[in-house]
Amino acid sequence: MRILNALMSLVTLAALSGCGAGPLPDEADEESSGVTQDALTTENALTVNAMTANALTLNALTANAMTLNALTLNAMTLNAIAAIQAPTAQGDLNRELLRYIVACALKPNQSFDFTWTDSGDAVHDEHYVGQLGLAPKWAKGRLDKDGQEMVSACLAAKVNFYGVQVTISVRSGEKPLKLHPHNPELDDYPNIEGAFWGNLWASQPYLNACYMSSNVDNSRDQQRDCAAGHVLPDGSIEQCGIIDIVGSCSSVCKKFNSSRGYYEDCKQKPGVSHKRTDNVITTSLL
Repeated sequence: MRILNALMSLVTLAALSGCGAGPLPDEADEESSGVTQDALTTENALTVNAMTANALTLNALTANAMTLNALTLNAMTLNAIAAIQAPTAQGDLNRELLRYIVACALKPNQSFDFTWTDSGDAVHDEHYVGQLGLAPKWAKGRLDKDGQEMVSACLAAKVNFYGVQVTISVRSGEKPLKLHPHNPELDDYPNIEGAFWGNLWASQPYLNACYMSSNVDNSRDQQRDCAAGHVLPDGSIEQCGIIDIVGSCSSVCKKFNSSRGYYEDCKQKPGVSHKRTDNVITTSLL
């Protein structure tokens, strides 16, 4: 699998790449209501190949490459620029991953633009628009630890084993994914799939997933396999790239907020650390 390579090349790229955006509006004080469904109906088919170990090459994880300066083209290293401009299959994965990073991190009024030339000398103008706005300040400043973890969780939640679009609802205790208890999205997408969290910018990058045991069959029926794993013909389970399936959410997450539809926090690295994180994204399906 090439997810890790694509992901790390892309993460490297995102950490150092260019982002053209308009002025940032002030942070809203009120809770978000409705941004999630609209944003995720169109960008939910991040392929496993874009998130494999090969995609996140360790060579891309150098101190220089992984600096977390503003997401601007001027801040990119030559290696990062070359990664997204490569006229190769790996370049396609890098661009796919970058598009999802931008969608997770930036707001709809922010974008990332660049060009690349394919092997036939045709020039392609890329325009990646933000959607969820989980780390909009990254457009002008450093990506902080909360931003790293929320963008990482978002990327994991958007991976689809089959590379197909599936409408999902994403929730969190963190804005802008914190839904109001009366938001109709909670009723429209009642079947909790599971939760995703991690940090692709950590010294040892990781992504975790857990599943809602009672809804595993429903999730797989809707071609969503990455929380519980893809069942192979011999009955064994295949994970989605570097996403580590750590068990049922009830065993690793502290509490499910039933009025808002999300897990409040989970064990940061089950079996390795006793620390917990609330930078968790819960996904729910029809």
